[in-house]
Amino acid sequence: MEKEYSFTYQIFTDIDQLSEEDTLLLQKARANTQNAYVPYSSFQVSAIALMHNGAIVKGTNQENASYPVGICAERVLLSTISSVQPNVAVKTIAISYHNLNGESLRPVAPCGMCRQALLEQENRFKQPIKIILSGMEGEVIIVENARQLLPFNFSAEDML
Repeated sequence: MEKEYSFTYQIFTDIDQLSEEDTLLLQKARANTQNAYVPYSSFQVSAIALMHNGAIVKGTNQENASYPVGICAERVLLSTISSVQPNVAVKTIAISYHNLNGESLRPVAPCGMCRQALLEQENRFKQPIKIILSGMEGEVIIVENARQLLPFNFSAEDML
């Protein structure tokens, strides 16, 4: 048996083509990259969430000399949300990066561990999370939900 998996996403040539709400969130994500702690990779990542109650929550990647101890911006964000907005679903997350050693012109996607964490957040609240991906300028990708980024995910149903 053979199956196919595909999904639809939007590509915009720049931030000016986004809705006002998405533009403001992505601008905040781009500005927030400066708060990342990245003395080893020089690759600053910011993830900013717009919550369903209108609150904005921020996260950045945090590196450590012992590499497994570092944490990605997306998981910093989700951990912060669970502390400051524990009962509110995420509406949209904008993820941006600033590569201090090169260009930051194309969108990059979350790592596999972060994709799983984003999906868990969707499952927890039974709400899709729109994800906006971009560098400091240039092309922007919008994915309508985290599930699209991780087709073979692990979930609570797998533990039944």
